[in-house]
Amino acid sequence: MNDMEFKLFKLSSSGFCCTQIMLKLALDDEEKENEDLLKAVSGLCRGIGGRQKSCGVLTGGLGILGLYGAKGKDTEYPKQNYSDMTEEYMEWFRNEFGSEECKDIIGVYDFAHDRGSDGYMVKCGDILLRSYEKVVEILRDNDYEYGSRE
Repeated sequence: MNDMEFKLFKLSSSGFCCTQIMLKLALDDEEKENEDLLKAVSGLCRGIGGRQKSCGVLTGGLGILGLYGAKGKDTEYPKQNYSDMTEEYMEWFRNEFGSEECKDIIGVYDFAHDRGSDGYMVKCGDILLRSYEKVVEILRDNDYEYGSRE
Protein backbone atom coordinates (compact mmCIF):
# COMPACT_ATOMS: atom_id res chain seq x y z
CA MET A 1 0.00 0.00 0.00
CA ASN A 2 1.52 3.34 -1.04
CA ASP A 3 1.20 6.59 0.91
CA MET A 4 -1.84 7.86 -0.98
CA GLU A 5 -3.66 4.54 -0.67
CA PHE A 6 -2.96 4.56 3.06
CA LYS A 7 -4.22 8.13 3.34
CA LEU A 8 -7.45 7.21 1.51
CA PHE A 9 -7.91 4.20 3.78
CA LYS A 10 -7.32 6.32 6.86
CA LEU A 11 -9.80 9.03 5.78
CA SER A 12 -12.40 6.43 4.89
CA SER A 13 -11.87 4.62 8.18
CA SER A 14 -12.39 7.95 9.96
CA GLY A 15 -15.87 8.11 8.42
CA PHE A 16 -15.34 10.64 5.65
CA CYS A 17 -17.28 10.00 2.45
CA CYS A 18 -15.89 10.26 -1.09
CA THR A 19 -16.84 13.92 -1.57
CA GLN A 20 -15.27 14.88 1.73
CA ILE A 21 -12.16 12.81 1.03
CA MET A 22 -11.57 14.57 -2.28
CA LEU A 23 -11.78 17.99 -0.65
CA LYS A 24 -9.84 16.90 2.43
CA LEU A 25 -6.97 15.76 0.18
CA ALA A 26 -6.88 19.19 -1.47
CA LEU A 27 -7.01 21.00 1.87
CA ASP A 28 -4.27 18.77 3.27
CA ASP A 29 -2.07 19.54 0.26
CA GLU A 30 -2.52 23.23 1.07
CA GLU A 31 -1.88 22.55 4.75
CA LYS A 32 -5.30 24.00 5.59
CA GLU A 33 -8.33 22.86 7.51
CA ASN A 34 -11.92 23.79 6.80
CA GLU A 35 -14.39 21.82 8.89
CA ASP A 36 -17.29 23.96 7.66
CA LEU A 37 -16.56 23.05 4.05
CA LEU A 38 -16.33 19.34 4.89
CA LYS A 39 -19.61 19.53 6.80
CA ALA A 40 -21.29 21.46 3.99
CA VAL A 41 -20.44 18.88 1.34
CA SER A 42 -21.63 15.95 3.47
CA GLY A 43 -25.01 16.23 1.75
CA LEU A 44 -23.28 15.16 -1.46
CA CYS A 45 -22.12 11.92 0.15
CA ARG A 46 -23.06 8.53 -1.21
CA GLY A 47 -24.40 9.90 -4.45
CA ILE A 48 -26.18 13.00 -3.07
CA GLY A 49 -28.00 12.32 0.16
CA GLY A 50 -27.26 8.60 0.02
CA ARG A 51 -29.49 8.13 -3.05
CA GLN A 52 -26.68 6.98 -5.34
CA LYS A 53 -27.19 9.79 -7.84
CA SER A 54 -24.17 11.94 -8.86
CA CYS A 55 -21.01 10.22 -7.64
CA GLY A 56 -19.37 11.85 -4.63
CA VAL A 57 -15.96 11.54 -6.23
CA LEU A 58 -17.26 13.52 -9.20
CA THR A 59 -18.80 16.24 -7.03
CA GLY A 60 -15.72 16.35 -4.82
CA GLY A 61 -13.46 16.83 -7.83
CA LEU A 62 -15.70 19.62 -9.09
CA GLY A 63 -15.43 21.16 -5.64
CA ILE A 64 -11.63 21.17 -5.84
CA LEU A 65 -11.77 22.82 -9.26
CA GLY A 66 -14.16 25.35 -7.77
CA LEU A 67 -11.71 26.17 -4.98
CA TYR A 68 -9.26 27.27 -7.66
CA GLY A 69 -11.44 28.74 -10.39
CA ALA A 70 -14.94 29.63 -9.18
CA LYS A 71 -16.39 32.89 -7.92
CA GLY A 72 -16.14 33.30 -4.16
CA LYS A 73 -16.63 37.02 -3.49
CA ASP A 74 -18.88 39.81 -4.73
CA THR A 75 -15.92 41.47 -6.37
CA GLU A 76 -14.65 38.53 -8.41
CA TYR A 77 -15.71 36.43 -11.36
CA PRO A 78 -14.98 32.80 -12.19
CA LYS A 79 -11.61 32.35 -13.85
CA GLN A 80 -11.85 32.25 -17.62
CA ASN A 81 -10.88 28.56 -17.84
CA TYR A 82 -13.11 27.36 -15.00
CA SER A 83 -15.94 26.06 -17.21
CA ASP A 84 -13.47 24.31 -19.50
CA MET A 85 -11.81 22.60 -16.53
CA THR A 86 -15.12 21.36 -15.12
CA GLU A 87 -16.22 20.10 -18.55
CA GLU A 88 -12.89 18.33 -19.05
CA TYR A 89 -13.16 16.62 -15.68
CA MET A 90 -16.78 15.57 -16.19
CA GLU A 91 -16.08 14.22 -19.67
CA TRP A 92 -13.00 12.33 -18.44
CA PHE A 93 -14.99 10.93 -15.50
CA ARG A 94 -17.83 9.68 -17.74
CA ASN A 95 -15.39 8.09 -20.17
CA GLU A 96 -13.26 6.55 -17.42
CA PHE A 97 -16.05 5.09 -15.26
CA GLY A 98 -18.95 4.80 -17.72
CA SER A 99 -21.36 7.02 -15.81
CA GLU A 100 -21.68 9.96 -13.44
CA GLU A 101 -23.99 8.09 -11.10
CA CYS A 102 -22.86 6.21 -8.02
CA LYS A 103 -25.27 3.31 -8.55
CA ASP A 104 -23.99 2.72 -12.08
CA ILE A 105 -20.36 2.80 -10.99
CA ILE A 106 -20.40 0.67 -7.81
CA GLY A 107 -23.77 -1.04 -8.15
CA VAL A 108 -26.78 -0.60 -5.93
CA TYR A 109 -25.65 -0.29 -2.33
CA ASP A 110 -27.76 -0.04 0.81
CA PHE A 111 -26.08 2.84 2.62
CA ALA A 112 -28.97 3.13 5.10
CA HIS A 113 -28.20 -0.28 6.60
CA ASP A 114 -24.42 -0.23 6.20
CA ARG A 115 -23.82 0.29 9.95
CA GLY A 116 -20.44 1.89 9.31
CA SER A 117 -18.72 -0.99 7.56
CA ASP A 118 -17.87 1.26 4.60
CA GLY A 119 -17.56 -1.79 2.37
CA TYR A 120 -18.43 0.40 -0.58
CA MET A 121 -15.18 2.32 -0.04
CA VAL A 122 -13.22 -0.69 -1.23
CA LYS A 123 -14.89 -0.19 -4.60
CA CYS A 124 -14.33 3.57 -4.51
CA GLY A 125 -10.64 3.64 -3.58
CA ASP A 126 -9.28 3.36 -7.12
CA ILE A 127 -11.90 5.81 -8.39
CA LEU A 128 -10.84 8.31 -5.72
CA LEU A 129 -7.15 7.91 -6.48
CA ARG A 130 -7.45 8.22 -10.26
CA SER A 131 -9.93 11.09 -10.06
CA TYR A 132 -7.84 13.06 -7.60
CA GLU A 133 -4.80 12.66 -9.83
CA LYS A 134 -6.86 13.84 -12.82
CA VAL A 135 -8.08 16.97 -11.00
CA VAL A 136 -4.49 17.85 -10.06
CA GLU A 137 -3.42 17.27 -13.67
CA ILE A 138 -6.21 19.52 -15.00
CA LEU A 139 -5.27 22.30 -12.61
CA ARG A 140 -1.58 22.09 -13.49
CA ASP A 141 -2.35 21.95 -17.23
CA ASN A 142 -4.31 25.19 -16.75
CA ASP A 143 -1.36 26.92 -15.06
CA TYR A 144 -2.60 26.71 -11.47
CA GLU A 145 -0.04 26.11 -8.78
CA TYR A 146 -1.68 23.14 -7.13
CA GLY A 147 -1.47 23.28 -3.37
CA SER A 148 -1.40 27.06 -3.24
CA ARG A 149 -4.40 29.26 -3.93
CA GLU A 150 -2.82 32.32 -2.31
